[in-house]
Amino acid sequence: MKPLTSIDLFAGIGGIRLGFEQAFGKKLKTVFVSEWDEHAQKTYKANFADAFDIAGDITKIEEGKIPAFDICLAGFPCQAFSLAGQRKGFTDNYKGRSRGTLFFDVARICSLHKPKAIFCENVKGLMTHDKGRTFDIIRGTLAELGYTVHARVLNSRDFGVPQNRERIYIVAFGRDIDSASFRFPAPADSTKRIRDILEEEPVSPKYYLSKVYLETLRRHRARHEAKGHGFGYEIRGLDDVAGAIVCGGMGRERNLLIDMRQTDRTPVTRIRGEINEEGVRKMTPREWARLQGYPDGFRLPLSDVHLYKQLGNSVSVPVIRAIAEEIKKIIDI
Repeated sequence: MKPLTSIDLFAGIGGIRLGFEQAFGKKLKTVFVSEWDEHAQKTYKANFADAFDIAGDITKIEEGKIPAFDICLAGFPCQAFSLAGQRKGFTDNYKGRSRGTLFFDVARICSLHKPKAIFCENVKGLMTHDKGRTFDIIRGTLAELGYTVHARVLNSRDFGVPQNRERIYIVAFGRDIDSASFRFPAPADSTKRIRDILEEEPVSPKYYLSKVYLETLRRHRARHEAKGHGFGYEIRGLDDVAGAIVCGGMGRERNLLIDMRQTDRTPVTRIRGEINEEGVRKMTPREWARLQGYPDGFRLPLSDVHLYKQLGNSVSVPVIRAIAEEIKKIIDI
């Protein structure tokens, strides 16, 4: 039986593709990948062996030069709609590139190739951005292209990872496909906690905060609390779930841990002052990968600074797999 084919747009490090491959197995073959960030490309290539190279900026690629495909995977950039950002939506501009309008590149590509299904992931704020008008435009565009659109906000913590991460998932089927029976997956496992994703061995002292930095965070939080703001660092208990990991701002500082297993407090990087004696540390990139449901066999070949960004921008793989399994029920032949 000939496998279904897919393309991976705004691919990041391949989390959406991984979830679909886990669901479809050998019944799905990726025929095209696009990702403009060169560092993300390196992590992607370390984990997926394709006979073709990763394409760059999708806005500069003609749709006719993309191979035919059955499923479009598109985690188009979320910063334009994120509550953590400026929420500029379709007017957003980043380094001369409009992140808010990149959805329309998905639309122009699918308008030509007319795949059986389109899958998109974005931040929850997409639904309410511009009083719901932004989402109405996206839904309406897909409908004009001849698709029946399904959308649902799901939380990663309900699918086997201890991360409170709400995202909107959009699934669109061509109208020649009977998708009346499609249902988003029900919550499957909300039992996982932070202790379940910890590194098995004591981690390097480089992940432990210096006394100076920890005190800076405390003063910073106190200033905001005095003004009635909730902004600041947060130490999570091992029986808690993590807050949503994000690539910038206070992403790491909002998910600090107390881990007393490392007894060597000799700094291995240049820090101000000594390592704190309270055991306060950041999570490691591998722990972030586990928070996103990546298997331990998934390679993390780059420096921490790139990995934190890539994983914070990525998706929760178990949620993708659960949705992909429901999509498979509709289009599997």
